[in-house]
Amino acid sequence: MSTVYEKIGGEPAVDAAVELFYKKVLADDRINHFFEGVDMDKQHRMQKGFLIFAFGGPNNYSGKGMAAAHRRLVEEKGLNDSHFDAVMEDLGATLKELNVPDELIAEAAGIAESVRDAVLNRA
Repeated sequence: MSTVYEKIGGEPAVDAAVELFYKKVLADDRINHFFEGVDMDKQHRMQKGFLIFAFGGPNNYSGKGMAAAHRRLVEEKGLNDSHFDAVMEDLGATLKELNVPDELIAEAAGIAESVRDAVLNRA
C-alpha cells in the first residue's frame, strides 16, 4: 500500500506544498502573528521534515515533539482550536491548489488532526 507521501509525489510535492502553505499562512490574519520574528527558512525545513514523516515518507524529522514545539505559543500567545482550524484550512487549500485528490487531502487532514491535542498542549 502506498503512503500519502508517495501518492502526492514525494519530496518535490512536499517542497511545493510547504512553500505555498507558508504563503497562505503568512497572509492569514488569523494566524500570521504567531510567525513574527520566526526564522522562516528553519520553519520551512522543520515543517517539510514533519510533513514527510507524517505522510509516511522517510523519517528525517528531528525537531521537538509537538507539545514542546508549541508550548510557548499556547502559554504566551493563546494558541487555541480556532488557530489550529485556520492552519488546517490553509493546509487543505494548499493541497487543493496543488491538485491533490480529495481523498488524499482527507487522509492528510486526518494525520494533521491527530496532533491537535499535542500542539495545543492537551495531550
